[in-house]
Amino acid sequence: MKLIDVTAKFKSDDDCLDYIEAMRWPGGEIGCVHCGLIGRISKITREKGKNKRTRLYQCLACGKQFSATSGTIFNDTHLPLTKWFMAIAMICEAKKGMSALQLQRHLGVNYRTAWHLAHRIREAMQDSGMLSGVVEVDETYLTPKKPRKGRPYVKKEKEDVVLGLRERGGRLRLIPIADAKMTSIEPEILKHVSKNAIIHTDESAVYQIIGKRHWGGRHRTINHKSAYAIGDLHTNTVENAFSLLKRGVYGTFHKVSIKHLGRYCNEFSFRFNRRGEQLAMFDVTLKNIAHGNALTYEKLVSK
Repeated sequence: MKLIDVTAKFKSDDDCLDYIEAMRWPGGEIGCVHCGLIGRISKITREKGKNKRTRLYQCLACGKQFSATSGTIFNDTHLPLTKWFMAIAMICEAKKGMSALQLQRHLGVNYRTAWHLAHRIREAMQDSGMLSGVVEVDETYLTPKKPRKGRPYVKKEKEDVVLGLRERGGRLRLIPIADAKMTSIEPEILKHVSKNAIIHTDESAVYQIIGKRHWGGRHRTINHKSAYAIGDLHTNTVENAFSLLKRGVYGTFHKVSIKHLGRYCNEFSFRFNRRGEQLAMFDVTLKNIAHGNALTYEKLVSK
């Protein structure tokens, strides 16, 4: 869903509650979030005032009250639902990501709120399932600043490494790893790539050993010193995804902590995999936020 559609459709918290209710109870009949009973529910409408939610329900069986946001992240938030919905739309639409400072300006909130909000949305942007078919595998390195004239490149003692797995014509996974050694790469490939897949890599010794161990005759390699592609044998599409990630890190966020790098990688992978499905991306993100565990600020800033 595009930002202009969100602002037109969700003008108030009641509009947002209608959408959350339809998502939570698609059949139309509201069920108690405490005992699970469907049908025997009484609606309570409160006057607007200090109460955050003007719409409550009471179960006639267990007697407990609840709302559409009960048991979700939205239940404890002090931010209006309209701003949550706008933030989700903006992050879903931003091809190269959106910084907390930009989110702060758009929503009219303080920086801490915008930063926490953005990370809670990224936490909900996660994919599952094994990659199959032809899967390209490669790794890339993130440096704090790109070298330019007058500022020579100084190599870090330990660069941030991201492993890329891209299903040819399909899904993408970007995964931060400790280093480019086999002990870091092999478990991630086994976790995300089907044993029936055909994997394309460069001629790195690490990939050759992994290919022999687990993929046998379904592992193809290319020597980048002689050619970038030989027919359909290449790793160009996963390298294109690396380019998009780096443009976001260098151009939008400028600096990304290794502690939070996994969420940024999830965000770019999630958005890339649904780049032609704006409405579906918004709905899946909203549903994951509503039903997921709250990512507390204390957990975000802890060492």
